[in-house]
Amino acid sequence: MATYETFARVYDSIMDESLYDKWTDFSLRHLPQGKRKLLELACGTGIQSVHFAKSGFEVTGFDLSEDMLELARKRAKEHACEIPFVQGNMLDLSPLEHYDIITCYSDSLCYMEDEVAVGDVMAQVYEHLSPGGVFIFDVHSTYQVDQVFPGYSYHENAEDFAFVWDSYPDQAPHSIVHELTFFIQDEDGRFERFDELHEERTYEQLTYEVLLEEAGFSEVSVYADFEDEAPSKTSQRWFFVAKKA
Repeated sequence: MATYETFARVYDSIMDESLYDKWTDFSLRHLPQGKRKLLELACGTGIQSVHFAKSGFEVTGFDLSEDMLELARKRAKEHACEIPFVQGNMLDLSPLEHYDIITCYSDSLCYMEDEVAVGDVMAQVYEHLSPGGVFIFDVHSTYQVDQVFPGYSYHENAEDFAFVWDSYPDQAPHSIVHELTFFIQDEDGRFERFDELHEERTYEQLTYEVLLEEAGFSEVSVYADFEDEAPSKTSQRWFFVAKKA
């Protein structure tokens, strides 16, 4: 799993900012009325956390990378949002409270080592949801990982950094490797190279539904690509809305 130490420095520059509005809009359509206490898992640099806070939620951000969280704290301060950011692993949410809503976007569950780990995260989420609470997350579809990502290549050149992203199939079913190379300009004007490896894996839609049921969720709805429509064979991103009785 990548450390994100370097990735955090250019993360915002390479992300499609329009996605955060889409995640926010999707959430607002599917969250229960009157529920405001929200935990954002894998919050990264805090852009989505700020979106949620400005939408009226009482937000806590949670991420594995302290480098990302440092940027998130600065961003929240700049936007005058009081958001506590907590460093930790999704496999252990014991230091946290209970929440009405827990989200996990940007295919973050695809970074779990295997489906056992995915199920463990879901069990942790279930334990930290209040009765009637909702867990919303998205993952890459099997079509996205098997058909779209292999051979994907993206290059970007900016004034103070360059970025190369290449994706290759991995050995496990429905898995992909993203090779990331950064060239970041130092204070003396020279560029330093950094390399990171990001490994993602997804599963069949039914697998996610079974794992949610095993974690205790009683009602699960599945959508695709930020729309309120059922997934098709070529949907690239699946959304799951799971409710705790």
